[in-house]
Amino acid sequence: MTRINNHLGAAAAAALGIAYGLVFFYAPIEADQGFVQKIFYLHVPLGIVTLCGFMAGGVMAMKFLRTGDRRWDMRSYVAIHLSLILAVGVLVTGSIWARASWGHWWVWSEPMLVSFLIVFLLYCCYQPLRFSIEDPDRQARVACTFAVVAAAFVPFNFAAVRMANAVTHPRVLGATGGQMPGSMRLTFLVCLGAMALLYLALWRLEFERKSVAFAVRALRRSRERAPERLPQPAIPISRPPAVAMER
Repeated sequence: MTRINNHLGAAAAAALGIAYGLVFFYAPIEADQGFVQKIFYLHVPLGIVTLCGFMAGGVMAMKFLRTGDRRWDMRSYVAIHLSLILAVGVLVTGSIWARASWGHWWVWSEPMLVSFLIVFLLYCCYQPLRFSIEDPDRQARVACTFAVVAAAFVPFNFAAVRMANAVTHPRVLGATGGQMPGSMRLTFLVCLGAMALLYLALWRLEFERKSVAFAVRALRRSRERAPERLPQPAIPISRPPAVAMER
């Protein structure tokens, strides 16, 4: 897995370099907003990848509820944890863009801004809920149930916003492809692909490290509970033991 992670990380770094090279040297400067509009190529891909990560966490959680395989629970946890971190970047870049474009750091009457904040706050409840439960099996079941319900809310919330009438926020993924010229659209798609690669690389890296950490923790606990016994065989990294996750 380490070799795959290295290759994936290198691909993500190269894709990001190409993407933001296009942002600054290929994509034209937008006529109305000027240079500050280029934050769009960071803000929007971040938002799309974040929401997709939340939904992917829900799909992985559903896999755990169906199979009982703890690896799916850990994958769901890593996907949601990483998406929460990226969501902070979405809110920060969105506020900077709003300040430059509208003269305000936040506009409460804007459905897209408020809806994303609601999704973010909803998922902020995931980790406190999870880590408030000590029993590992119950912890996994409750957390995955929450992840499935929250993931179902994401596309529903997005659809409701798309049907809203009063929308100031630009729509770049409309039926006609938005109002972007070809060079902007190409740059945007490359940035989106690069951000998706970065998310996947970070997800695999964190999943591997969490697996190792939980295996080591389980081995330590088994030795503490039965010091007179011989050391147990190492727990395979690919199948995390039934140990409650800790921060």
